[in-house]
Amino acid sequence: MTVLALFTAAVLMLVGALHVVWMFSPWPLRTREEFARRVVDVPVEKLPAPGLTAVVALLLGVAGYLVVARAGLVTTLGPGWLPLLGTGGVAAVLALRGVGGLVMSSRRSTDFARLDRRYYSPLCLVLAVSCAAVAVLGQGSP
Repeated sequence: MTVLALFTAAVLMLVGALHVVWMFSPWPLRTREEFARRVVDVPVEKLPAPGLTAVVALLLGVAGYLVVARAGLVTTLGPGWLPLLGTGGVAAVLALRGVGGLVMSSRRSTDFARLDRRYYSPLCLVLAVSCAAVAVLGQGSP
């Protein structure tokens, strides 16, 4: 359980760090226009504001914390039930994003839809299953 929790939290935090980078840069893409088309599927003028991107980054960091807290790898801040409920909630949100992404992207042929079907939604589903396993098996499980 420790390895799964650490891996899951690391991926969540890396995705959160990527969102921090995106507040300032379209990396790994060259232009904001390409970023808007391939990563967000909106016109460049409708890209999320840096503040909203920061909120997503923060939530991904909190999600990573909840996973390792549920596995008993860090001290729980707040009530003892929070890591269980939080990790379960993260699993549910990621599952909804994964399934919703696959359904919505199957109806479109944009660059984003292709990447969503191939990478973004499957990653969300794998993370959802990982979070669910950590939530159910929890602290002290082998």
